[in-house]
Amino acid sequence: MKEKALPPEKAQKQRIKVEKEIKKWEKEKSRPKGRFYIPYLIFIISLIYLTDEVASQIGPLMKTEIANGLLASYGESSVGILDTLSMIAIPFQILAIFYKPLSDRFGRKKFLFINTLGLGTAMFIVFVSDNIPLYVIGTCMIQFFVPHDMQVVYIMESVPSKHRARIYFAIKSFATMGIMLVPVLRRALMTDMSQWRIVFLVPAVIGLVTSLIALIFARETDAFIDSRLRFLKMTNEERQEEKEKNSQENAQGGIINALKFVWKHKQLRWLYVVSGLTNLGYIITMYYQVIISYGYAGRYGEITDEILNTVSLNEVTSALFFFPIGSAVMQFFVGIFGDWLGRKKAAIIMSVCCVLTFLGFTLGSSFGLPTFIVGLFAGACIGSYWGAGDLNALMVSESAPTNLRSSILSALYIGMGAGIAFSYVIGIPLVTVLGNAAIGTICFFFAVPGFIAALIVMMKKTHDTTGVDLNTVTGNEWE
Repeated sequence: MKEKALPPEKAQKQRIKVEKEIKKWEKEKSRPKGRFYIPYLIFIISLIYLTDEVASQIGPLMKTEIANGLLASYGESSVGILDTLSMIAIPFQILAIFYKPLSDRFGRKKFLFINTLGLGTAMFIVFVSDNIPLYVIGTCMIQFFVPHDMQVVYIMESVPSKHRARIYFAIKSFATMGIMLVPVLRRALMTDMSQWRIVFLVPAVIGLVTSLIALIFARETDAFIDSRLRFLKMTNEERQEEKEKNSQENAQGGIINALKFVWKHKQLRWLYVVSGLTNLGYIITMYYQVIISYGYAGRYGEITDEILNTVSLNEVTSALFFFPIGSAVMQFFVGIFGDWLGRKKAAIIMSVCCVLTFLGFTLGSSFGLPTFIVGLFAGACIGSYWGAGDLNALMVSESAPTNLRSSILSALYIGMGAGIAFSYVIGIPLVTVLGNAAIGTICFFFAVPGFIAALIVMMKKTHDTTGVDLNTVTGNEWE
């Protein structure tokens, strides 16, 4: 059905608006970058990624203390109850799916700034929280902004394709090492479990300052500018022709357009399925600190608040110093394996490593292995888990056209959310009923079947995307 022509006055205003936007993006692209722009951009993105990683991990790293601190006055300390309260954030996570695609229309830089500012503000709210509602507000904000990962899109669209995985995972390794800030602050600022809030202050300030750095110094990506200019320079007839073909090839973002595109392309469809299956093991990322706490505490006999407090300030904090190291090492090797062996083989290696290191830190804490070994295993487990997921997301990014890339990555959270929702709906009630000490066993029986199924689908149904040119990929290459 052909669209009605706009009245002459409105058509003229629209033309002026389009010409103005074209001039803006052409001026932005013509600005000289300088020979050191890429290293300079990598530095900025690294700081932003650090903020994102700390914001996403500080809650799990402090879960035992938060549960005891917030729920003590109610006579409870179950992390299952705390996570039940955290389910209030689910609508905000769903809302984030529709928020992220806006960067396909308005540009990457605006959202790089907004997301980092939002994470810093959210952690500051948790710092000042003295009640459950204020804490929930802060965590809801974190859950809204963390999935956006605009720094990932920046990396994908700005670095040379042959080094894409190496550079991406090198940056993520640096950001993961930044998680060490949490145990450092635990050791320096906490003399009791009740002082957990102060640990949120320093990363909050880092996030707020980093957001300003991004606003002032980062530039829009060339891939987005080229894609946007191509769309703006199309005639109305060309746009209408594409629309009548029911094609999303020239759509400028949007969840609906992204999902239609994914449905029409089997490579992306199966990568979404892989994401859902992998995220059945998401429960591990929620409870690794609790597993370590109760593993060491169980060696003292009956687990009491006094024993948990002692373990929290000693064994757990010591182990968490080595958590970022283990995670960063795994992230570093993900990048090397991803470019050297290909995305699919690297994902298989990371999945196997995740299961083995999970057994390492779970049994290690229960049998009293040295804290540095337990911390390294825990970090390697979470690092390899996210590494496998990131490789899947990297394949999605490399299978999507620029004009829909951010939207398709955003819609990927629908697939991820299916696995995560299953973890929440089944896992949290089990934790609440069976108790915190049973969390390790519960996590194992969620993660292993999910990984096995995901690897079978990836091997049988998807194609490797190593070396794809993100400026020219259309998504039709694997049909």
